[in-house]
Amino acid sequence: MRKVKDFLYEKESYKIRGTCFDVWKVFGGAFKETIVDRALTKALEKQGLAVASQKRIDIYFEDEKVGTYVPDKIVNNIILLEIKAKPYLTKQDIEQFWKYLKGSKYKLG
Repeated sequence: MRKVKDFLYEKESYKIRGTCFDVWKVFGGAFKETIVDRALTKALEKQGLAVASQKRIDIYFEDEKVGTYVPDKIVNNIILLEIKAKPYLTKQDIEQFWKYLKGSKYKLG
């Protein structure tokens, strides 16, 4: 069996995924997104991660700035997070986020 190596931001990703699941177990989709957002910020910070909320970032097209976007969170200034407090993500949710990620300098979200 082939071993996968060199995940992008492996330690941070692992902490973020685990923390998101922990917060989801407590709140699920029963509360407003703002409550889940605040709880996630506190939980991520307890994991030793730096969290910036609602920080404006630049969006580029062909290496030229064409606008800005405000993600819900940026973790350790390397990973974008969009918070959704609903039972499932739609195809539109996923496509929109990937377009934001692609247009930014960030590599993981």
